[in-house]
Amino acid sequence: MATIDFVKSKITNKEDLQYILSYYRFKEKKIVFTNGCFDLLHRGHIEYLLQAAACGDVLIVGLNSDKSVKKLKGADRPLQDENSRALILASLLFVDHIVLFDEETPVDLIRSVQPDVLVKGGDYKEEEIVGNKVVTEKGGKVKIIDYLSGYSTSGLVDKIKKIFAS
Repeated sequence: MATIDFVKSKITNKEDLQYILSYYRFKEKKIVFTNGCFDLLHRGHIEYLLQAAACGDVLIVGLNSDKSVKKLKGADRPLQDENSRALILASLLFVDHIVLFDEETPVDLIRSVQPDVLVKGGDYKEEEIVGNKVVTEKGGKVKIIDYLSGYSTSGLVDKIKKIFAS
């Protein structure tokens, strides 16, 4: 299989993800789930995803669709379309699968995945994390990863705006 085909095969839909998850569960793999927009991939994202991947055997990333990002971030976002963002994430060795979702929150996707570990960044409190109860009620864990200060897509956008405003 060519490298590009392998990378693209990591991008899946909700239905096919169920078959993939069945295989991992049969093999008794620990499934980790996280989600985000991942609009401009930066160091904060990389360190976050690396730490998330270290929480188990398989890392599933729920990726906000373009429609979802617009609802959350405004009409001028995302900066990159969902196919580009998905391909970039799929290129990372430590990301196993990417699945897009249109909703503002990934709670339905989390219910579908039923991860062993749900990971979010340190800018959240556990009780505020969408899907927290879904995961903990089935015996899973919620892991909060420290936020890496100074690295955010919004921060990068603000820097670029300042450069062009001068």
